[in-house]
Amino acid sequence: MFCEQCEQTASGNGCHQWGACGKSPEVNAVQDLLVYCLRGLALVVLKAKEAAISTRKADIFTCESLFATMTNVNFDQRRFTDYIQRCLEIRENLKAQLGSLDWSALANYQPNFNESLVSQGQEVSLELIEKVQDIDIFSLKLTAIYGVKGLASYTFHAQELGQEDDSVYQVIQETLAAINRTDLNLNDWVAICLKVGAANLRAMELLDQGHTETYGHPIPTNVPLNPRLGKAILVSGHDIKQLAALLAQTANTGITVYTHGELLPAHGYPKLKEKYPHLYGHYGTAWQNQTKEFAKFPGAIVLTTNCLMPPHENYESKLFTLGPVGYAHINRLETVDGAIDFSPVIAKAQSLPGFTEISEPRQVMVGFAHNTVLSVADTVVDALKQGKIRHFFLVGGCDGAKPDRNYYTEFVEQVPEDCIVLTLACGKFRFFDKQLGTIEGLPRLMDVGQCNDAYSAIKIALGLANAFNVSVNEIPLSLIISWYEQKAIAVLLTLLHLGMQNIRLGPTLPAFISPNVLKFLADTYHLQPITTPAKDLADCLS
Repeated sequence: MFCEQCEQTASGNGCHQWGACGKSPEVNAVQDLLVYCLRGLALVVLKAKEAAISTRKADIFTCESLFATMTNVNFDQRRFTDYIQRCLEIRENLKAQLGSLDWSALANYQPNFNESLVSQGQEVSLELIEKVQDIDIFSLKLTAIYGVKGLASYTFHAQELGQEDDSVYQVIQETLAAINRTDLNLNDWVAICLKVGAANLRAMELLDQGHTETYGHPIPTNVPLNPRLGKAILVSGHDIKQLAALLAQTANTGITVYTHGELLPAHGYPKLKEKYPHLYGHYGTAWQNQTKEFAKFPGAIVLTTNCLMPPHENYESKLFTLGPVGYAHINRLETVDGAIDFSPVIAKAQSLPGFTEISEPRQVMVGFAHNTVLSVADTVVDALKQGKIRHFFLVGGCDGAKPDRNYYTEFVEQVPEDCIVLTLACGKFRFFDKQLGTIEGLPRLMDVGQCNDAYSAIKIALGLANAFNVSVNEIPLSLIISWYEQKAIAVLLTLLHLGMQNIRLGPTLPAFISPNVLKFLADTYHLQPITTPAKDLADCLS
């Protein structure tokens, strides 16, 4: 196998024998085969769009299946076989509607289901590598593929909430279709990557709109970190709609629902909290700690999106997955009449002891999305003008297991008392419970939300820039970003699309970025790797 799509890739170069995430070479190969088939489907979808034939089914399917190929989402080889079969069915149906056309070999590709899909996946993966004529263009092709995977995941969640934009689907299909092209130069591929970033901004905007229209704008909310007595269900991942569906089905059952990982910000949505008081608190930290945390949790567990780790036998019987998420032999929740049926989760929770002891009360505050922060923009501007606030730091992104991620904890601990830290995504679990105090009544540590809530951070930055009548790169804001998987790549492309300068990225730089592409990013956007907390702080504040 060869996989380098995430930050934890072996030796910082690529996984060759087994995925550092736990993905087998066989699953990796069938995922590659699925992406190859999706690239062929994209050629047909684009022709169908030109002919005004509806492609919505194909667009939604493309987003879901690409989402399933992301790091730590789905490890079940059979599911990818099903995705490939569905991909071909959708492709051939569109072809039939288009009539007789001269299709390329890629658009006509037909895997042999009577032979090993693994070996066929390995063949198409090698074909992409063997066609490499320019390593820098290949680097940008990989960046585009991984960025589109992140874009597809946000688009999938937005669509779940009834928010869609054909222009986003168009970019996804165009990017997939372009991967096979050999007539594009380096500048063309830079433009494609930035276009993915622009589409991702729109996708995050749609997702924000879906969340806020359905559950209200997040408000500052204290979230208990200590459990309460009784039966319990833990919900992890990112999918707030599925969390809401579980809450509806567990109402009046006596079961307490806890969030885990990136679902912590769900507590800030007022309509969700008001309607479901049994959404009580948060348990655990980031995804890479789930093997220990899930084992200790005394109830049922639901994984709604990434990040899933290969489960341990001491908790796999109480773990359930849904949607694009999966692992062979793990309980999978099915859809009944268009909705996920959570009754197996409820039954499992009722059979388990739940929490029988309480602990010392602890809490954190969430809910500092763009609506909340910009509502006090005048206070922020005045504090900046008076020198009471010197600088803003956005410290967030993905967390991971590598020891050098302690950098982010140390960075926040060293941030001066006249500065404010905004944070988002699971990277915040390095420091989310630290008490940093306030400035002019504003918390010095503000949780903006999930990784997709980078949109909120962007809105805040643009709002402050408008208040000062300067460009976004002139406000006292530094971006200290940690990355792990493909959603982070999509967000990075969004920031570059917006022309954001001086981003510090870590803990290591992507293995798929060639030296020349990295130099281009450094020269054009001053993108740079993190160094030490003390040095980076001094540089940001100089």
